[in-house]
Amino acid sequence: MTEDDTRPGAGSAPVVSLEQANMSFGPVHALRAASLTIRAGECVGLVGHNGAGKSTLANVINGRLTQTQGTVQYRDGDTALRNSQNAQNAGVRSVFQELSLCPNLTVLENLRIPYRTMPRKGWRRAAQQKMIDALDLVFPGHGIRPRATVGNLTIAERQMVEIAIAFADRDREPSLVILDEPTSSLDAAIAQQLLDHIKRFCAAGGAVLFISHMMGEIFEVSTRIVIMKDGQIVDDQPAKAFTRASIVDAMGHVAPDETADNQRATRALGDKVVRAPNGLNAREGEIVGLAGLAGHGQAEALAQLYFDHAPKWKSARDPEVVFVAGDRARDGVMPLWSILRNLSLTTLPEFSRKVMVDRRREGDLVKNWKERIGIRTDNLLNPILSLSGGNQQKVLFARALASSAPIVVMDDPMRGVDVGTKKEVYQMIRDEAAKGRSFLWYSTETDEILECDRVFVFRAGEIAAELTGDEITEENILHASFEMQEAAE
Repeated sequence: MTEDDTRPGAGSAPVVSLEQANMSFGPVHALRAASLTIRAGECVGLVGHNGAGKSTLANVINGRLTQTQGTVQYRDGDTALRNSQNAQNAGVRSVFQELSLCPNLTVLENLRIPYRTMPRKGWRRAAQQKMIDALDLVFPGHGIRPRATVGNLTIAERQMVEIAIAFADRDREPSLVILDEPTSSLDAAIAQQLLDHIKRFCAAGGAVLFISHMMGEIFEVSTRIVIMKDGQIVDDQPAKAFTRASIVDAMGHVAPDETADNQRATRALGDKVVRAPNGLNAREGEIVGLAGLAGHGQAEALAQLYFDHAPKWKSARDPEVVFVAGDRARDGVMPLWSILRNLSLTTLPEFSRKVMVDRRREGDLVKNWKERIGIRTDNLLNPILSLSGGNQQKVLFARALASSAPIVVMDDPMRGVDVGTKKEVYQMIRDEAAKGRSFLWYSTETDEILECDRVFVFRAGEIAAELTGDEITEENILHASFEMQEAAE
């Protein structure tokens, strides 16, 4: 790869440089001959399908993994030190999809862990102020208390806390912040606050490696875009050299037609209606969306509906409802189990007799869904955590669709899933709805809400508006999201 002196940040000092870096896990080559330089003042957008090697590249840069071949050099690095120590000394920080906060500790205590030089005397007061300053800097008006226990926060609040810690003023100033799907649990308004801060941070001389499947965000903040496929960097150019279609094409997917009708259903709906006490409801064959600002009661409404229709004590052979978790680490995957066991978990009672499981039918079902939804693995008996975050999410989605349950409850289920797979899943949802299944779908992404037949917009724990047909637009959703607040002021 030749260095282009006209590209953004070309005149700045490198924060980190990789030269022909390889990363292998036994026979699996997760990173192949990767050469990349990130300079001060740059925001490098990193895109690729799930399993393309993005997280492996990020972990080699931050020193969590040591490359099996090639070199990694850091600003003012010492060849006698490990990559992890050089990365830390260079001010490299990371925020990954699978958040690493300690749930039993408070917000300020989580800041204390990476802040190695904080004075012991009066450290809580100092950590509290540092945490407030960091949250205010990135997410003004956040409302998060530094002494709150992390486990009691919503997933959006936890993501905000981890991002703020990465940008916080600690023993060393951050020089490079790696953000892996950082807006996956944030609503549009909070995500925009982060994007605005990234631009300010890079303008002030910082650098960001921004990993996202959200093309609009990639184009908004990136000065350069790097595309990965099958563990290799296949393109690296200034952002202005790309279009959305050219990026998706380089990733290996067919670009979705943005001008096409979103195929909102004209299907005949059944008479049966599923209801929740808060007014949420869905008819047979209907795709119902839950929208609004994050943390305004959508997840609670879905949980209430799910528990009202799920069996209380044991799995049912013919379940009425199935759940797709967005917070997979907390509510989704069984981390000690294989990919196969995680995918078949919901359907086990359907092909079991008493305590005996038909392993052949279980294996056939899992292999079928592996192909249908594109789970990238060579061995279904591998641990679920061997998969990338997006592929773990595919397993959870396949687990739900493989079930015979007529009601599918989805809590922001597309977190970290690439754009090509999303379009395939949207079609699966429409096909299943045509068979009479009801979908209740909470999402922080407007594009997903636009796929729904009917939308409930939540505000302050209540339904602020119900939109149908042509009423389902981003403008109407945003208006309803803020309308109740304005009326109360």
